[in-house]
Amino acid sequence: MKLNVRLLAAFIMLFVGMEAFAQQQEQPDIYEQAEMEADRLQRVLDLEDWQAFYVDSTLKHDFAGMMAEYEELRKGKVANASMYVAVQDKWMEKIDAAYRRFFTDEQWAAYLKQGAAKAQKARAKRKAKAEGK
Repeated sequence: MKLNVRLLAAFIMLFVGMEAFAQQQEQPDIYEQAEMEADRLQRVLDLEDWQAFYVDSTLKHDFAGMMAEYEELRKGKVANASMYVAVQDKWMEKIDAAYRRFFTDEQWAAYLKQGAAKAQKARAKRKAKAEGK
């Protein structure tokens, strides 16, 4: 009987471990996410190859910076969600500023129409609220 319980417990642990591993495998890392977003923007905005390269490079750099700041907050045991949102907003502003430098006016307008304008307004609203205005 004890052997059956131990065997059952081992199977449960194996199943849970395999499920956790499968979930980790399904989640692309930040570099894969950057590449997927660069590919998507190249298709949607009809970016030149050099523009797609800059998008990819910008995203890889800025996503890594954002994740590093998240990690610092996590290590500091910061539980305030607004701190994490502020970090994300800061890095998304940098990404948008970089995009504006190498997108044409038509590409920038299309980018804004795809939801970036709404995201920028939401960031500005959060910033104004944080500053107490």
